[in-house]
Amino acid sequence: MSIRLGTAVAVACLISGVAAAQTAKPTDPQIAHIAYTAGQIDIDAAKQATSKATNKDVKAFAQDMERDHTAVNQQALALVKKLNVTPEDNDTSKSLSKQATDERAKLAKLSGAAFDKAYVDNEVAYHKAVDAALENTLIPSATNPELKSLLQTGLKIFKGHLEHAEHLAATLK
Repeated sequence: MSIRLGTAVAVACLISGVAAAQTAKPTDPQIAHIAYTAGQIDIDAAKQATSKATNKDVKAFAQDMERDHTAVNQQALALVKKLNVTPEDNDTSKSLSKQATDERAKLAKLSGAAFDKAYVDNEVAYHKAVDAALENTLIPSATNPELKSLLQTGLKIFKGHLEHAEHLAATLK
C-alpha cells in the first residue's frame, strides 16, 4: 500500500512540477535536463529491478527499460553536444531525482513477488506521468526542432513502454 501511495505522490509531483514549469514555460536547456533526468530515473529503476526481480518477465521488462532509456539518453547527450547547449538543472528535475531516490529506497525493502509487482506498478504510473509531461508540456514548449523531434521519438517509445508495463502488471498478483 505504501509503495502505491508513494507512486501516486511521485506522479502527482511530476505532473505538478511540470505544470508549474508550464506556467513559466521551460527553456530548451531545462527541458533537456528534465527529459534526461526522467530517463536516468528509469535506467536506475531498471538496474534495481534487474538485480532484485524474481519474475523472468519483469527482469526482461527491466532490461528493455534500461536499454531503451539508455539509448534515448545517449541521443539526448549527443544532441546537446551538437547544439552546444548545457542542460540546466531546475526545480522539476531536482524534484524528480529526490522522488526517485525515495521510491528506490522503498522498493529496496521489498523482495520476491512483492518487489516485482511494486516495480511494475511504479513503471505504469511513472510512464503515464512522463508521457503526459512530454505530450502536454515539454514537446509544446521546446523551441529547437531537433530537441522537439527527439522528444517526440521518445514519446512514441515510452507509450510502448506504458502498454508493456500495463500488460505485465495485469499478469502479476
